[in-house]
Amino acid sequence: MTALAHERPETMSEAQAEFLNVSDPDEGLWQLWKAMELPEGYRAEIIEGAIEVSPTGRRSHGLIANRVRRALDKFLDGGEYACHQDVNVIYRRKAWIPDAFVAPEDTEPFGDEEDMGVRAGAVKLVIEVVSPGKANQDRDRIRKRREYARAGIPAYLLIDDYDGQGAVTLFTNPRPDKADWEDIHRVPYGTEVTIPEGPAKGFVIGEAITGPKRG
Repeated sequence: MTALAHERPETMSEAQAEFLNVSDPDEGLWQLWKAMELPEGYRAEIIEGAIEVSPTGRRSHGLIANRVRRALDKFLDGGEYACHQDVNVIYRRKAWIPDAFVAPEDTEPFGDEEDMGVRAGAVKLVIEVVSPGKANQDRDRIRKRREYARAGIPAYLLIDDYDGQGAVTLFTNPRPDKADWEDIHRVPYGTEVTIPEGPAKGFVIGEAITGPKRG
């Protein structure tokens, strides 16, 4: 479900609707997002001027996301950085919930001013595992790709079961002014990808995480 900035969802209360009647649409969405009460198993993000509500991932999605988290936890163990899940990443009144991301283990100094999540400037690597359905695929492949680049996050790892027989794409060197990335490296499942820089430098994404190439 997507609630655009100029729309009023049927479930929105009168008090919540007032949040949209402000001169700054981003501020209105931010206030509405903070006030939302979602059914169990759903999450809401602010992506490119819209609040997007989506269910938690399927079994296969969770399997890959948890493999990434566990592998990164081992890789980063003993250092200042850790792999985080189920935490909001905040950037200029935008809010995203990546499947996993790398940031300082102690996030307290890096919370936003309202303590709604971790500031994007502290995030060194963000990871999304694509879910089935065009809306989900477009969100991770297109809209979040642009949002993470705008925020200047150094690397975006996209694990996509639905790209051919499965593919991993690593985006690095963000161009915030272009909402895109200078370097894009895509390989099919079964081919290893290595994080080139940052606290996760040297971390390898291969069959142990994705499974083999399909077909």
